[in-house]
Amino acid sequence: MTSLRTLGSSDLEVFPLSLGGNVFGWTADEETSFAVLDAYAAAGGNFIDTADSYSAWGEGNQGGESETIIGKWVKARDNRDDVVIATKVSQHPEYQGLSAANIKAAADASLRRLGTDHIDLYYTHFDKPEVPVEEIIGALDELVKAGKVRHIAASNISPERLRASLEFSEREGLARYVALQPHYNLVSRDTYEGPLQDLAAREGLAAVPYFSLASGFLTGKYRPGTTVDSARADGAQKHADSERGQKVLTALDEIAAAHEAPVATVALAWLAAQPTIAAPIASARTPEQLPALLGVAQLSLTDEELKKLTDASA
Repeated sequence: MTSLRTLGSSDLEVFPLSLGGNVFGWTADEETSFAVLDAYAAAGGNFIDTADSYSAWGEGNQGGESETIIGKWVKARDNRDDVVIATKVSQHPEYQGLSAANIKAAADASLRRLGTDHIDLYYTHFDKPEVPVEEIIGALDELVKAGKVRHIAASNISPERLRASLEFSEREGLARYVALQPHYNLVSRDTYEGPLQDLAAREGLAAVPYFSLASGFLTGKYRPGTTVDSARADGAQKHADSERGQKVLTALDEIAAAHEAPVATVALAWLAAQPTIAAPIASARTPEQLPALLGVAQLSLTDEELKKLTDASA
Protein backbone atom coordinates (compact mmCIF):
# COMPACT_ATOMS: atom_id res chain seq x y z
CA MET A 1 0.00 0.00 0.00
CA THR A 2 1.19 3.50 -0.82
CA SER A 3 1.72 5.52 2.32
CA LEU A 4 -0.42 8.64 2.64
CA ARG A 5 1.03 12.08 3.28
CA THR A 6 -0.14 14.52 5.94
CA LEU A 7 -1.30 17.73 4.31
CA GLY A 8 0.61 20.53 5.99
CA SER A 9 -0.51 21.18 9.56
CA SER A 10 -3.93 19.59 8.96
CA ASP A 11 -5.19 16.17 9.99
CA LEU A 12 -5.85 15.24 6.35
CA GLU A 13 -3.98 12.17 5.09
CA VAL A 14 -3.74 12.20 1.31
CA PHE A 15 -2.51 9.99 -1.53
CA PRO A 16 0.62 11.43 -3.23
CA LEU A 17 -1.34 12.12 -6.43
CA SER A 18 -4.43 14.31 -6.34
CA LEU A 19 -6.96 13.43 -9.04
CA GLY A 20 -7.98 16.52 -10.99
CA GLY A 21 -11.72 16.84 -11.54
CA ASN A 22 -11.56 19.55 -14.21
CA VAL A 23 -12.34 17.01 -16.96
CA PHE A 24 -15.47 15.60 -15.30
CA GLY A 25 -18.48 16.87 -17.20
CA TRP A 26 -16.23 18.36 -19.87
CA THR A 27 -14.02 15.91 -21.80
CA ALA A 28 -15.18 12.98 -19.64
CA ASP A 29 -18.90 12.26 -19.41
CA GLU A 30 -20.49 10.93 -16.24
CA GLU A 31 -19.99 7.24 -17.04
CA THR A 32 -16.33 7.73 -17.95
CA SER A 33 -15.78 9.96 -14.92
CA PHE A 34 -17.13 7.20 -12.66
CA ALA A 35 -14.74 4.73 -14.30
CA VAL A 36 -11.78 7.07 -13.71
CA LEU A 37 -12.79 7.67 -10.10
CA ASP A 38 -13.27 3.93 -9.51
CA ALA A 39 -9.82 3.12 -10.91
CA TYR A 40 -8.19 5.88 -8.86
CA ALA A 41 -9.84 4.67 -5.65
CA ALA A 42 -8.98 1.05 -6.43
CA ALA A 43 -5.30 2.07 -6.59
CA GLY A 44 -5.52 3.62 -3.12
CA GLY A 45 -6.24 7.16 -4.27
CA ASN A 46 -8.28 9.33 -1.92
CA PHE A 47 -7.59 12.99 -2.82
CA ILE A 48 -9.99 14.52 -5.36
CA ASP A 49 -9.58 18.11 -6.55
CA THR A 50 -12.38 20.12 -8.12
CA ALA A 51 -13.83 23.64 -8.14
CA ASP A 52 -17.31 25.13 -8.23
CA SER A 53 -16.58 26.60 -11.68
CA TYR A 54 -15.61 23.27 -13.34
CA SER A 55 -16.46 23.15 -16.11
CA ALA A 56 -18.37 26.31 -17.00
CA TRP A 57 -16.25 26.71 -20.15
CA GLY A 58 -17.66 23.54 -21.73
CA GLU A 59 -20.38 23.91 -24.32
CA GLY A 60 -23.79 23.89 -22.65
CA ASN A 61 -22.28 23.88 -19.15
CA GLN A 62 -23.09 26.29 -16.33
CA GLY A 63 -20.39 25.42 -13.81
CA GLY A 64 -20.64 22.84 -11.04
CA GLU A 65 -20.76 19.84 -13.39
CA SER A 66 -17.62 18.32 -11.86
CA GLU A 67 -18.85 18.66 -8.29
CA THR A 68 -22.19 17.13 -9.27
CA ILE A 69 -20.52 14.07 -10.83
CA ILE A 70 -18.21 13.60 -7.84
CA GLY A 71 -21.20 13.89 -5.51
CA LYS A 72 -23.13 11.26 -7.46
CA TRP A 73 -20.11 8.94 -7.44
CA VAL A 74 -19.57 9.29 -3.69
CA LYS A 75 -23.25 8.57 -3.05
CA ALA A 76 -23.25 5.57 -5.40
CA ARG A 77 -20.11 4.11 -3.80
CA ASP A 78 -21.05 5.13 -0.23
CA ASN A 79 -17.44 6.15 0.41
CA ARG A 80 -17.60 9.74 1.66
CA ASP A 81 -15.44 8.99 4.71
CA ASP A 82 -12.77 7.39 2.50
CA VAL A 83 -12.10 10.40 0.26
CA VAL A 84 -10.66 13.86 0.79
CA ILE A 85 -12.60 16.31 -1.38
CA ALA A 86 -11.06 19.68 -2.22
CA THR A 87 -13.06 22.36 -4.01
CA LYS A 88 -12.73 26.08 -4.63
CA VAL A 89 -14.60 29.39 -4.57
CA SER A 90 -14.49 32.64 -6.59
CA GLN A 91 -14.94 31.66 -10.24
CA HIS A 92 -18.41 30.12 -10.60
CA PRO A 93 -20.47 32.26 -13.02
CA GLU A 94 -23.16 32.76 -10.36
CA TYR A 95 -20.77 33.06 -7.41
CA GLN A 96 -18.02 35.41 -8.51
CA GLY A 97 -15.50 36.85 -6.09
CA LEU A 98 -14.47 36.51 -2.47
CA SER A 99 -16.86 38.72 -0.56
CA ALA A 100 -17.95 37.16 2.72
CA ALA A 101 -21.51 36.73 1.46
CA ASN A 102 -20.35 35.08 -1.77
CA ILE A 103 -17.95 32.70 -0.04
CA LYS A 104 -20.72 31.42 2.23
CA ALA A 105 -23.33 31.17 -0.54
CA ALA A 106 -20.90 29.41 -2.88
CA ALA A 107 -19.92 26.93 -0.16
CA ASP A 108 -23.57 26.01 0.39
CA ALA A 109 -24.03 25.52 -3.36
CA SER A 110 -20.93 23.30 -3.51
CA LEU A 111 -22.16 21.23 -0.57
CA ARG A 112 -25.48 20.67 -2.35
CA ARG A 113 -23.81 19.56 -5.57
CA LEU A 114 -21.35 17.32 -3.73
CA GLY A 115 -24.19 15.83 -1.69
CA THR A 116 -22.22 16.15 1.53
CA ASP A 117 -22.32 18.12 4.78
CA HIS A 118 -18.65 19.11 4.72
CA ILE A 119 -15.83 20.06 2.37
CA ASP A 120 -12.46 18.67 3.47
CA LEU A 121 -10.31 21.37 1.88
CA TYR A 122 -11.76 24.67 0.65
CA TYR A 123 -9.59 26.91 -1.55
CA THR A 124 -9.93 30.50 -2.57
CA HIS A 125 -9.56 29.79 -6.29
CA PHE A 126 -8.19 33.14 -7.46
CA ASP A 127 -7.34 35.81 -4.94
CA LYS A 128 -9.24 39.09 -5.22
CA PRO A 129 -6.89 41.81 -3.93
CA GLU A 130 -9.76 44.30 -3.72
CA VAL A 131 -11.29 42.24 -0.89
CA PRO A 132 -9.51 42.65 2.49
CA VAL A 133 -7.90 39.44 3.75
CA GLU A 134 -9.78 40.05 7.01
CA GLU A 135 -13.12 39.62 5.20
CA ILE A 136 -11.99 36.49 3.37
CA ILE A 137 -10.48 34.76 6.40
CA GLY A 138 -13.43 35.80 8.58
CA ALA A 139 -15.90 34.17 6.19
CA LEU A 140 -13.81 31.02 5.85
CA ASP A 141 -13.47 30.80 9.62
CA GLU A 142 -17.26 30.92 9.97
CA LEU A 143 -17.55 27.96 7.59
CA VAL A 144 -15.01 26.01 9.65
CA LYS A 145 -16.78 26.83 12.92
CA ALA A 146 -20.09 25.75 11.36
CA GLY A 147 -18.57 22.38 10.41
CA LYS A 148 -19.11 22.97 6.70
CA VAL A 149 -15.37 23.10 5.94
CA ARG A 150 -12.60 21.16 7.67
CA HIS A 151 -9.56 23.07 6.42
CA ILE A 152 -8.90 26.11 4.25
CA ALA A 153 -6.34 26.76 1.53
CA ALA A 154 -5.39 29.30 -1.13
CA SER A 155 -4.69 29.15 -4.86
CA ASN A 156 -3.31 31.77 -7.21
CA ILE A 157 -2.28 34.18 -4.48
CA SER A 158 0.72 36.50 -4.11
CA PRO A 159 3.29 36.00 -1.34
CA GLU A 160 2.24 39.35 0.14
CA ARG A 161 -1.45 38.48 0.35
CA LEU A 162 -0.68 35.00 1.63
CA ARG A 163 1.55 36.40 4.37
CA ALA A 164 -1.10 38.96 5.35
CA SER A 165 -3.74 36.22 5.52
CA LEU A 166 -1.59 33.98 7.72
CA GLU A 167 -0.70 36.87 10.03
CA PHE A 168 -4.36 37.84 10.43
CA SER A 169 -5.35 34.24 11.22
CA GLU A 170 -2.59 34.00 13.82
CA ARG A 171 -3.39 37.37 15.38
CA GLU A 172 -7.13 36.72 15.68
CA GLY A 173 -6.99 32.99 16.37
CA LEU A 174 -9.02 32.17 13.25
CA ALA A 175 -8.85 29.34 10.72
CA ARG A 176 -5.48 29.31 8.96
CA TYR A 177 -4.50 28.20 5.49
CA VAL A 178 -2.91 24.74 5.56
CA ALA A 179 -2.21 24.35 1.85
CA LEU A 180 -1.45 26.23 -1.31
CA GLN A 181 -2.30 25.37 -4.92
CA PRO A 182 0.25 26.98 -7.24
CA HIS A 183 0.86 26.62 -10.96
CA TYR A 184 4.08 24.57 -10.96
CA ASN A 185 5.80 22.02 -13.18
CA LEU A 186 9.11 21.30 -14.91
CA VAL A 187 8.55 23.97 -17.56
CA SER A 188 6.90 26.51 -15.27
CA ARG A 189 9.08 26.90 -12.22
CA ASP A 190 9.06 30.65 -11.62
CA THR A 191 5.30 30.48 -11.00
CA TYR A 192 6.09 28.95 -7.59
CA GLU A 193 9.80 28.84 -6.80
CA GLY A 194 11.12 31.86 -4.92
CA PRO A 195 9.19 33.98 -2.39
CA LEU A 196 5.96 31.94 -2.55
CA GLN A 197 7.64 28.57 -2.04
CA ASP A 198 9.91 30.03 0.65
CA LEU A 199 6.89 31.36 2.53
CA ALA A 200 5.07 28.03 2.24
CA ALA A 201 8.12 26.21 3.62
CA ARG A 202 8.56 28.67 6.47
CA GLU A 203 4.89 28.53 7.46
CA GLY A 204 4.46 24.77 7.09
CA LEU A 205 2.00 24.92 4.19
CA ALA A 206 1.66 21.96 1.84
CA ALA A 207 1.69 22.66 -1.88
CA VAL A 208 -0.67 20.83 -4.25
CA PRO A 209 0.39 22.09 -7.69
CA TYR A 210 -1.89 22.31 -10.70
CA PHE A 211 -0.85 22.06 -14.38
CA SER A 212 1.58 19.42 -13.08
CA LEU A 213 1.97 18.03 -16.60
CA ALA A 214 1.90 21.42 -18.38
CA SER A 215 -1.41 20.81 -20.19
CA GLY A 216 -0.17 17.39 -21.28
CA PHE A 217 3.25 18.44 -22.60
CA LEU A 218 5.05 16.51 -19.87
CA THR A 219 3.36 13.27 -20.89
CA GLY A 220 5.80 13.21 -23.80
CA LYS A 221 3.17 12.96 -26.52
CA TYR A 222 3.81 16.50 -27.78
CA ARG A 223 6.94 16.72 -29.90
CA PRO A 224 8.20 19.35 -32.35
CA GLY A 225 6.26 19.08 -35.59
CA THR A 226 3.59 16.72 -34.20
CA THR A 227 -0.15 17.34 -34.00
CA VAL A 228 -2.21 16.04 -31.09
CA ASP A 229 -6.01 16.09 -31.01
CA SER A 230 -6.65 17.54 -27.56
CA ALA A 231 -8.60 20.41 -26.03
CA ARG A 232 -5.35 21.62 -24.50
CA ALA A 233 -3.02 21.04 -27.46
CA ASP A 234 -2.17 24.70 -28.05
CA GLY A 235 -0.82 25.21 -24.55
CA ALA A 236 1.27 22.05 -24.69
CA GLN A 237 2.61 22.62 -28.21
CA LYS A 238 4.27 25.92 -27.32
CA HIS A 239 6.48 24.04 -24.84
CA ALA A 240 7.33 21.41 -27.46
CA ASP A 241 8.57 24.11 -29.82
CA SER A 242 10.77 25.84 -27.23
CA GLU A 243 14.44 25.09 -26.58
CA ARG A 244 13.83 24.52 -22.89
CA GLY A 245 10.92 22.19 -23.62
CA GLN A 246 13.10 20.09 -25.88
CA LYS A 247 15.87 19.90 -23.26
CA VAL A 248 13.36 18.78 -20.67
CA LEU A 249 11.94 16.11 -22.99
CA THR A 250 15.42 14.76 -23.70
CA ALA A 251 16.15 14.41 -19.98
CA LEU A 252 12.73 12.91 -19.30
CA ASP A 253 13.14 10.37 -22.11
CA GLU A 254 16.52 9.25 -20.78
CA ILE A 255 15.34 8.83 -17.19
CA ALA A 256 12.05 7.21 -18.22
CA ALA A 257 13.98 4.63 -20.27
CA ALA A 258 16.26 3.87 -17.31
CA HIS A 259 13.25 3.19 -15.07
CA GLU A 260 11.08 1.63 -17.80
CA ALA A 261 8.48 4.18 -16.74
CA PRO A 262 6.21 6.56 -18.65
CA VAL A 263 7.52 10.08 -19.21
CA ALA A 264 4.55 11.50 -17.26
CA THR A 265 5.46 9.42 -14.21
CA VAL A 266 8.99 10.82 -14.22
CA ALA A 267 7.77 14.41 -14.60
CA LEU A 268 5.41 13.95 -11.65
CA ALA A 269 8.14 12.26 -9.59
CA TRP A 270 10.39 15.30 -10.06
CA LEU A 271 7.56 17.55 -8.91
CA ALA A 272 6.68 15.35 -5.92
CA ALA A 273 10.32 15.50 -4.77
CA GLN A 274 10.44 19.30 -4.60
CA PRO A 275 10.28 21.11 -1.23
CA THR A 276 6.77 21.63 0.23
CA ILE A 277 5.02 19.46 -2.40
CA ALA A 278 2.46 17.08 -0.89
CA ALA A 279 0.66 15.83 -4.00
CA PRO A 280 0.72 17.01 -7.61
CA ILE A 281 -2.67 17.29 -9.30
CA ALA A 282 -3.22 15.49 -12.60
CA SER A 283 -6.39 14.59 -14.44
CA ALA A 284 -7.32 11.64 -16.61
CA ARG A 285 -10.00 11.65 -19.31
CA THR A 286 -10.05 7.83 -19.37
CA PRO A 287 -9.04 5.04 -16.97
CA GLU A 288 -6.29 4.09 -19.44
CA GLN A 289 -4.50 7.38 -18.71
CA LEU A 290 -4.36 6.73 -14.96
CA PRO A 291 -1.46 4.25 -14.55
CA ALA A 292 1.11 6.77 -15.77
CA LEU A 293 -0.17 9.23 -13.16
CA LEU A 294 -0.50 6.76 -10.31
CA GLY A 295 3.07 5.60 -10.88
CA VAL A 296 4.33 8.70 -9.05
CA ALA A 297 3.41 6.98 -5.79
CA GLN A 298 6.04 4.28 -6.45
CA LEU A 299 8.81 6.02 -8.38
CA SER A 300 11.73 7.60 -6.51
CA LEU A 301 14.33 9.40 -8.59
CA THR A 302 17.98 9.55 -7.59
CA ASP A 303 19.60 12.84 -6.63
CA GLU A 304 21.48 12.73 -9.93
CA GLU A 305 18.27 12.24 -11.92
CA LEU A 306 16.53 15.05 -10.07
CA LYS A 307 19.49 17.35 -10.77
CA LYS A 308 19.50 16.43 -14.45
CA LEU A 309 15.84 17.43 -14.76
CA THR A 310 16.32 20.58 -12.70
CA ASP A 311 19.26 21.64 -14.88
CA ALA A 312 17.39 20.88 -18.11
CA SER A 313 14.45 22.99 -17.00
CA ALA A 314 16.49 25.96 -15.80
